[in-house]
Amino acid sequence: MTPPPHNLARGEGVALWRQIVQVLEQAIASGQHAPGSRLPSEAELATRHGVNRHTVRRALDALSLRGLIRIEQGRGSFVAEDVVDYPLGPRTRFSEVIRAQNREPAGRILRVVEQPADQLVAEALRLRPGRAVLVVERLGLADGRPVVFGKHHFVLPRFQGVTAALEQDASITGAMKACGVADYHRVSTRLTARLPTTEEADLLQQGRSRPVMVAEALNADPEGRPVDFTLSCYAAGRVQIVIEEGG
Repeated sequence: MTPPPHNLARGEGVALWRQIVQVLEQAIASGQHAPGSRLPSEAELATRHGVNRHTVRRALDALSLRGLIRIEQGRGSFVAEDVVDYPLGPRTRFSEVIRAQNREPAGRILRVVEQPADQLVAEALRLRPGRAVLVVERLGLADGRPVVFGKHHFVLPRFQGVTAALEQDASITGAMKACGVADYHRVSTRLTARLPTTEEADLLQQGRSRPVMVAEALNADPEGRPVDFTLSCYAAGRVQIVIEEGG
């Protein structure tokens, strides 16, 4: 059933877009719009409130900046889901983290390619710049929603078998195990924030105006040799980074 039009108070000192923010916020808080559900389109909201689409867009942008909704280009606006706590510690495993919060983890391998190591990757993996490394681009999902886009860099030829292993299972941990690394630990993590690229925003299903949390993470085997240097982008409003003691 379509909700009745909401009469906005005009000429009383409160901007119309702010009033629309209040209306939508109340509807979300009351459960009228459930987490993950799609909000009415800009055109529908404009008609319902008797305003132009620019006014509606400003209200939606304000809700997006506050993390209450996410705006997906070409798809519409959706109520934000519960935030995933993502702990970063000495032993971080994506599937274990997601399952611990009663969510279903999944991984999607987007690309596997050999390329020369740039200065950042080479220093992390203790290689000469320009030496070939295996790059695995992977999208991590929780309950079918993307939460992290990662670029894993593996030393060659030690991890040449990663490609074949990932064809059977999208688990990075499983692929490393297939190459003889039964366990590994986090050596360091550097966190920054920036605006996403077009590709990152599309993969994470978020607007380009919302920052992503970027992590540079180095993992090593039990002997202390670098095995994986990962650049990860975490979806804004969908993931909360938790730094564990000793992490």
